[in-house]
Amino acid sequence: MILRPKPSPRHDATPAGAPSIAPMATVPAWLRRAVPDAQSLAGKGVEDVALAAGATIGALDAVVRRQERWAGAWRQRLALSAAAATAKQAGRVEDESSLRDAVLLTRPGDNVGPAGLLLLAWRRLATRPAEELLTAKNLAAVLEDLGHARDDEAVSDLSTALRQLGAGTDVVGILNGAFMAAERHGFGRVLGAWLADALLAQRLGWAHAVPLLGADAALGTSARPRRSAAGSVATSIETHPERAKGLLAAQARAALRAIDLHAELGRRADRLLAVTPKLRAKAADAVVDKLLSDDAIVGSEKIAGMSDRGLRRLFDRLVEFGAVREMSGRTAFRMYGL
Repeated sequence: MILRPKPSPRHDATPAGAPSIAPMATVPAWLRRAVPDAQSLAGKGVEDVALAAGATIGALDAVVRRQERWAGAWRQRLALSAAAATAKQAGRVEDESSLRDAVLLTRPGDNVGPAGLLLLAWRRLATRPAEELLTAKNLAAVLEDLGHARDDEAVSDLSTALRQLGAGTDVVGILNGAFMAAERHGFGRVLGAWLADALLAQRLGWAHAVPLLGADAALGTSARPRRSAAGSVATSIETHPERAKGLLAAQARAALRAIDLHAELGRRADRLLAVTPKLRAKAADAVVDKLLSDDAIVGSEKIAGMSDRGLRRLFDRLVEFGAVREMSGRTAFRMYGL
């Protein structure tokens, strides 16, 4: 597994209108075959799964360090997938489109509903600087978004446990320990997935976390370990091998999905950047930047220097160029994204 890589270097941003010149990330076929799905997991040894997970996280790390202009849209699209999966696990009926509507069609400060709050929790993971994610203040906000009652003492204890976990173990231990810490404090697997993604980003030196584990439908189906009388959290493979194997496999599958989505959005972003010089609207560059940094934007978005009519015409032209997609399928309250 990757333990302590150097922090991500800061690269100069790609100039406006210029497509990316770096090659799209590819995953070798042997690595895809090595990552088990939920059905084949039982036949795999924990060491083999750990090696596959380490390799996929290494490949994902290379993708993150490229710091592409569309990385914001990539992380936000992953956050949407994670929110849809966790909503389904909670017995809710909202899909990705409904969750997108709940957040983007409400004004800041308005009630987005329980499902919308799930999306806000995952968007928080994707947008806040990684070093801020596990502060007591941020943890309290995430727990509220996930529907937990405010408990300052539990938040303080959890924050302390996570600091110790992040400083004193390897990546495997972080993954296992994040779920066990969440469960020990009564918060469940969804928070465990959120914490594990945040801890991974901090350990690997990423500027922002990448939502990974929330979207795995098979997450947490392995047996849960027993708690000790003292309530301590053991995190090693040797202590709970089946649980660790299930979590590592989930992380590997999630990393592969993230890499594939990055490649797909990269092709779409390159198309958008290629047509940008053809756009005559004064604020077209600002619109392009927003499209590259978010999952979607509403057709009535307020853009400085751009009228509502001008923005509609710009989106119509981008759709005509094949540079963006209309995401809602509606004739009103339209949304656009890569």
